[in-house]
Amino acid sequence: ATVFLELWKRKRAAVVSEWDLYTWDQDEEELSLQLIKDPQHSPQLYEHSYVRSTAVLLLALLMVVVLIGITHALVIYRVVATAVLTQSGVELLSRHANLAAVVTGAVLHYLTILIMSRVNKRAALFLCDLEKPRTPNLRENNFTVKFFIFQFLTHFSSLIYVAFFLGRRQGTAPLSSPAPSQCHPSGCITDLFIQMAIIMSLKQTISSIMEYLIPWVKHKKRERRQRLQERGLLAEEPEDPCKEHWLSNYELNKVNKFSLFKEFLEMVIQYSFTTIFVAAFPLAPLLAFLNNVVETHLDAFKMARLQQRMVPRKAKDIGIWLQILEAIGILAVIGNGLVIAITSDFIPMQVYKYAYSPCRLLNSTGLDCLTGYVNHSLSVFHTRDFELHTKLLDMGNITECRGWGSRRSPPSGPDRLPTVAGSLCAPQHVALCVKLVAAWYIPDIPQFVKNRVLRSKHRRLQEKL
Repeated sequence: ATVFLELWKRKRAAVVSEWDLYTWDQDEEELSLQLIKDPQHSPQLYEHSYVRSTAVLLLALLMVVVLIGITHALVIYRVVATAVLTQSGVELLSRHANLAAVVTGAVLHYLTILIMSRVNKRAALFLCDLEKPRTPNLRENNFTVKFFIFQFLTHFSSLIYVAFFLGRRQGTAPLSSPAPSQCHPSGCITDLFIQMAIIMSLKQTISSIMEYLIPWVKHKKRERRQRLQERGLLAEEPEDPCKEHWLSNYELNKVNKFSLFKEFLEMVIQYSFTTIFVAAFPLAPLLAFLNNVVETHLDAFKMARLQQRMVPRKAKDIGIWLQILEAIGILAVIGNGLVIAITSDFIPMQVYKYAYSPCRLLNSTGLDCLTGYVNHSLSVFHTRDFELHTKLLDMGNITECRGWGSRRSPPSGPDRLPTVAGSLCAPQHVALCVKLVAAWYIPDIPQFVKNRVLRSKHRRLQEKL
């Protein structure tokens, strides 16, 4: 992710230098235009209100609480669906009740994403209006940050719960009753994989189809209405081709200030899917690549044939989006480290393999080194500690039971928490160091761009001298 961003910065610097926007300042240009319109114009000064900032902060936190509440509602649905499907008369559903609940929960999560996207947009606009930014550019940046945070929580709050919280409290439940929320028998990483695969696939396919299909249908309706109007008119002499082109462009679907913003947001959310939880869903980059190959042509056709031409604006970078992408890169290091250390059994399996398995004393053995890992990872409960142990003994001479949870007898291995914490901190710090070294190693600006700007400054100073 860091190498991608560094290469993007180099490409941006080359294009900006080619378009002579390297030293361009948007604030300075806006002030120049305002002074040209009104020589007596006075600039709008910076202002700050603690009252407005407090109100925006409280309302934003309220919106975050609502989004987290929606995540809890999805969790409750999953628990209820699992219980209902388990008692179903259909053998296939009862046998795979947990899997069916995960799949239907992921589809429901996608539907909530579609609904909450509109709510998040209105909430972000309301907060921006309440904040009263000084310039349109500052308002756009504030809206981008707020809307992205709301969308990020909408997309990933459920995935974060599945990855780091689902099934973590199984040990607190009585042995006689199942835990309130459990993962797939193969682990929580399987649930995370299923949810990411469904959400990402649905979002890319359905969103891309609707993003192209809706403008196409609107364009066809407008063309049909225009043909019906022309049939009722008398034939006129042919018009100027340039004017005819203007009229045809006017009849296309209208664009607004959010048309390009949606494309940016879609790419940033996709970038989040392909980086933050890629350890649980390694196919995410491949799906993103295939989607972008197709969507590039669909967007080109949509912008050239179905929509009006956008009004060009000067810009020397992608603005606040670059900082958001860099923040996602840091979250990716933390998220994937937590997935490997907490969600998956990779680290406990390695500890068992080298410390407790049959291979710990021998260099080679006929047994698999992970033999006995399942029993080692389960909690042990001795029936002699149970009040009705005599009945259990009479039923089948059962001396101990094993199950998920934190109950562990003294002879068992070390606790999982110190092992996970120790194995998590070191790799994360190493990954962050590698990220910083990669960012330093690849210059943001190519040398030929720096030399071009230097020669331009030197030439301008020579002329002034």
